[in-house]
Amino acid sequence: MNQKHGELIGIAVRAKSRGLMQEVDVAEITIENGVMHDFRGKPGERQVTVLAAEDWDAACSDLGKRLPWTYRRANLYVKGIKLQDAKDSIVRLGDVMLLVTGETDPCPRMDEAEPGLMSALKPDWRGGVCCRVIRGGEIATDMPVRIEIQNGE
Repeated sequence: MNQKHGELIGIAVRAKSRGLMQEVDVAEITIENGVMHDFRGKPGERQVTVLAAEDWDAACSDLGKRLPWTYRRANLYVKGIKLQDAKDSIVRLGDVMLLVTGETDPCPRMDEAEPGLMSALKPDWRGGVCCRVIRGGEIATDMPVRIEIQNGE
């Protein structure tokens, strides 16, 4: 069954490519800039990235290690929702609406963070999803998150 309700448990941004991920409790998301203060936020298919805690835990379990979620370099960390096959769905956080444009493919940068992490993230969309901002607003950790299926399910 596709889980559609969850919670935002982390927000992270980086000022530049390969920059350190900085966790924040509150962030503004805009159509023009994605998550404010994140270098990747320009409009496009990969404006905001979302990672599910359950998928991260599965990848870490495969590695036999508990790693910080920020190793994945995602902007939003959620629990209780299933992101696998969520393309064209909406991730809603309060007034904020993010259109899922596809899977976030693990890249070699993951193995720089932890050897084997790239392979551990490949199955079942464990690397999370990429999104484009449809409606901006303020988000904060501990707020509800839901997936709105757009394909008639």
